Amino acid sequence: MTQFNETKIKGIDANRPPRIRKEAYIDLFYQLSEDAPEEWCEDFSNFGRRINPLAKIEKGSRCFIGTYVNDMDSIPAHFKQIKQAVMDCNTQYLEKIRQRELVLVKDNAASQEQGGLQFKLNQIIASLDFES
Repeated sequence: MTQFNETKIKGIDANRPPRIRKEAYIDLFYQLSEDAPEEWCEDFSNFGRRINPLAKIEKGSRCFIGTYVNDMDSIPAHFKQIKQAVMDCNTQYLEKIRQRELVLVKDNAASQEQGGLQFKLNQIIASLDFES
């Protein structure tokens, strides 16, 4: 199975902490546990559109979710929605990986049935030691 560590929110971006400003909103930048895969980021953008105010992965970065609130008292409820969107995105992304791997297994089984050469090649590749 393809390695994917579920993405989590690990905190607020230390370089951009929330600040009270003259504007009627507070910017929030949540840092993810690691750089999320590009496809995960695209999926999160779809989930983030359902949140009000919306939350999105910053362009050019795969490790920060940017959003805002109009009232600081709404931060806990808004964060809960974002956290749920991250969990839903993880679930969806893992299912996509599982579906791709099922197709790959099916394709590999079909190619092994076509002749002994593919089976032998697969065994050679599988026996390679990439760890040392």
